[in-house]
This record gives sequence, structure tokens and C-alpha cells, in this order.
Amino acid sequence: MPLVRIGLIGKTNTGKTTFFNSATAQSAEMSNYPFTTKAPSTGVGHAATLCVHRELGIKMDNPRNSVCTDGWRIIPVEIIDLPGLIKGAWQGRGLGNQFLSVAAQSDALLHIVDASGSIDADGKIASPGVGDPVADVSDIEEELAMWYLKILDNSFDKIIRTMKGSPTSDFGETVSEIMQGVGVRRTHVVEALNRHKLYGEEVERWTDDQRREFAWTLRDVSKPTLIVANKMDVPEATKNFEKIREAYHDMIVVPCSAESELTLRRAEQSGVITYLPGEERFDLVKDAKLNEKQQWALAHISRAILGEYMRTGVQFAINVAVFKLLRMNTVYPVSDATKFSDNSGNVLPDVFLMQNGSTVTDLAHSIHSDLARGLIYAVDARTGLRLPVDYQLKDRDVLSIVSATKKPEAKR
Repeated sequence: MPLVRIGLIGKTNTGKTTFFNSATAQSAEMSNYPFTTKAPSTGVGHAATLCVHRELGIKMDNPRNSVCTDGWRIIPVEIIDLPGLIKGAWQGRGLGNQFLSVAAQSDALLHIVDASGSIDADGKIASPGVGDPVADVSDIEEELAMWYLKILDNSFDKIIRTMKGSPTSDFGETVSEIMQGVGVRRTHVVEALNRHKLYGEEVERWTDDQRREFAWTLRDVSKPTLIVANKMDVPEATKNFEKIREAYHDMIVVPCSAESELTLRRAEQSGVITYLPGEERFDLVKDAKLNEKQQWALAHISRAILGEYMRTGVQFAINVAVFKLLRMNTVYPVSDATKFSDNSGNVLPDVFLMQNGSTVTDLAHSIHSDLARGLIYAVDARTGLRLPVDYQLKDRDVLSIVSATKKPEAKR
């Protein structure tokens, strides 16, 4: 199953690596000096959604490419911790080139910002409240937009030459071909054109402002992003969180304490608490032995984070990125539509994340190219209805694909 890729962006010292470690249960280096993350770290996190087994009346399923815990289907996604950005990264300053080349491979971005204002404009540690998180968000968003504009400007003469004598509708194809390395598709280009009413305008007549606006919007639609207001466990973060929400009212802003999530996950791994990532509470294990510092930390998290925001925000941010930004649907392919199982008798063995608008054909390709090659139709396991190959998948569909070729095991 192809993994959804989520990149973590932001200035240095915003807590990106803490977020990464808490989301993936890894231990990448954390420090308070710039550019601790000198190379991208990649790990596996998870998106969580309610499993279909209960609504189907199934007492127990047998997941293979995912996990089912307390009725939640836990689906693997790839998390990438990218080096921190500084102003001028699009021109190659700092680790800019390395960052941008990896960011291009991400499907969605989580912009981690220090809501406590504990870093200055250059990403260096400062006293809480000294920094300006709103400006920090603006700096990074501008870097990404300028990166897109630079790519466009470097290729604009080629675009104009290619477009001469061609219908305006070819612009989307031309630009997406040039920018395919950063994940730009034709649909992204068309959406950006329509937003600025540039569709049908002669490209060579665009003003500098129109180019800039187009680049900004193209970055926005091709790399959907939400803002993670981190370090909400620091008192100064509350007022800054509201400022960020007000300044970026058109973006999703998630309050977060990655440090609290990391503490809870490590406590759960140590066997002193029971905790499911994303839940609103945790429970102490009976007879668990905690020292005074551990007791204080857990009490603080329970009161100041879970009590105030209902969750630490780490798992919620990942879920929002997968299911809202990327508009992914969960689809359960099975071989036996009556038993909801594969050929080995495993019940609801696999779940696939499929983008909204995907069809039965797309699902078959995701499972195996041979299956797609002989595709005939699919069967809705709930109703027994036969579905055409162009049927658009819906969230929580359970389908059996009928193909003229032998169905191989799903890719892992």
C-alpha cells in the first residue's frame, strides 16, 4: 500500500523533532541550537479512523496492513522531519535547497510553529513571549511561495514559447510537466488559474503581481498545509494561539503540545499508563510506581493540556492532514464479499487510503497492476450490488474486485 507522506516544516527550535518523535515513537536528536536536524528523518506515524467491523456486526477482524485497537483502525503514514527553514531558504540559504527538494515529495505539510514565542526571528532560543509566531508563519509560507515562483520564473520563457499557437487550456499541462518534480498536477494549475481568474489570459501579459499570486496559490493547492501551534503547555502560548488563528483564519490551526504527547507515549511504553494516541485521557496502571517528577508531569498534562484542549494535538493534526486536507477515504478490499475476508480467511485484512474522486480502477491499481489489467467490476460487500469500474469510491466502502486475472496479495 503506498503510504501518504506528511512533511513537517517550520523554523528551527519550534519542536518539529519532538513532534516527529512523538508521532513515530522514534528518538531523533533534539536540541536547542539551530539546524539540529541536518538531514531529513523519516518514520512511520499513523492516521486513526473508526473501523468498519462493528457496523458490519463483526466481533473480530484480522488486519494485516494496519492495526485495529478498541474499534479504531490505525493506518500507517510516512512522517518526514525536514530541516528548519530560515529567511532566504529559496535562494539556498541555510539548508534551504535540501529542505525544498524533500518537501516536494510530501503530499501534505504540517507547519510547526512555536506558539509560546520562545524563538527569535532567526530561530534561536529566546524567553517565552519575545518571539512573534504570526511573523514566523508568514516567513515560512513566503519561503515556500518564493520557491514556487523561482521555478516558474526560471521556466517562464519556455512556457511562453510552448504556449504560442497552442490553446490556453494547454497551460495546465505545460506547467504541470515542468513542475511535476514538486508534485504539481494539472488539476492544481487549473484551480490556481481559476482562483485568480487567469484562465484564458495570455501568459506573456501577466504582471509580476499576477505571477506571484499564481505561484502562491499553486503552492497552496499542491501542498495543502495546516498550522500546528506547538508548545501550548507554556502559558504565553494561549494568547499567541488566538493571534495565529485570527491572522490565518483561512487555514486550520491545531493547538498542540508535542512534549506532552511524547511524555504520554513513553509512559505508555514503560507500562505506567494506558493511553491511545489522540484520546482525551489516560489511565494509571494499577500499582504503577512513579517518582515525584513523573507524578507532577502527568498531573500537569492532565490538567493543562487534556483538560484545556482535550488532546495533545499530535494525532489530531495527522488525522486532519490525511482526512481533511488530502480528503482521503478509507476503503477495505476483500476477496470474499460474503465473509468480508481474503483468500486465507482473514477478515477485513486491509484498508487503503484513497483520495476523494478515486475509482474502482484506481483501487485495483493500488492493490496490484495485474489486478487492474483484468478488471471487470467490483461488488459492494454490504449490498451485493455490482459496481462499474468508474464507480467513485466512498469512505468506508468494503469492496470485492472481480478481475479476469488472478488476484495477487495486496502490496505491503
